[in-house]
Amino acid sequence: MIRHCIFLLLASTTLLFGNLETFPNCTLVPSEWADGDSFPVRFPDGKERTIRLYGADCMEMHLQGDDSNARRLRDQRRYFGIADIQLARQLGIDAKNTVQQWLQKPFTVHTAFADGRGDTRFQRVYAFVTLHDGRDLAEALVSTGLARAFGVTRLRPDSTRADEWAEQLKDLELTAARKSLGAWKHTDWDKLTAFRKEARDEVAEIEIAKDQQKADPANQIDLNTASRDELMTIPGIGETTANQIISARPFRQLGDLLTVPGIGTTKFQKFRPYLKVTPPGS
Repeated sequence: MIRHCIFLLLASTTLLFGNLETFPNCTLVPSEWADGDSFPVRFPDGKERTIRLYGADCMEMHLQGDDSNARRLRDQRRYFGIADIQLARQLGIDAKNTVQQWLQKPFTVHTAFADGRGDTRFQRVYAFVTLHDGRDLAEALVSTGLARAFGVTRLRPDSTRADEWAEQLKDLELTAARKSLGAWKHTDWDKLTAFRKEARDEVAEIEIAKDQQKADPANQIDLNTASRDELMTIPGIGETTANQIISARPFRQLGDLLTVPGIGTTKFQKFRPYLKVTPPGS
């Protein structure tokens, strides 16, 4: 009951400070760097913006530069129980090509312009996309096995609660797996448990290494604006927790971090030296 009340408070706060705006007749801007869940869009006013889908996570396909995308692809292929990382990358390419086909006709974007940067190099905003045939793009990707149900969620345009929609996406993912669709066609079910354990063990090892760092109050990051990767530099914060923090924004004070699932008093005290908060509207 308490958790439910906390969620309702977060949902109402999100509505107050981050109302969704609806933009019909948007078009895809072809781009080499775009992938299945992040791509440039031309809005009706002619302005080009890069959007990041809520709720869905496609395989990484661009592995140039630093190794952060390669590590994410390794985590993604383990999640799906796929042994071959090159096959996993090809599935990322398949997702991009499918999205390009689905977005050939004008579509609708719903966004509150919340910062959707995975890292600090690329400016993106989180958004829902409704295809010309009425389907939600994130749901379509998960339903066809081209994405996992993973990432930031929020109250939907149809007023579906964020937690309820996350569960719906998980159900769609389970159905896709049962039908061996998309990436699930290549799942080695005998090894999936071991693959996922590898991923968890690797995260735990990284956290141990990060815990050896000393908190530096001089380099505090803003809880309301930090990118996912910035949050993940804090000892004890992995990708799932970073996404949960982003989903719970905006925060009025550091103590509001205690409303994020899985963050209790001990973790809060551990994270606190690294963080500051600029309240909404300041």
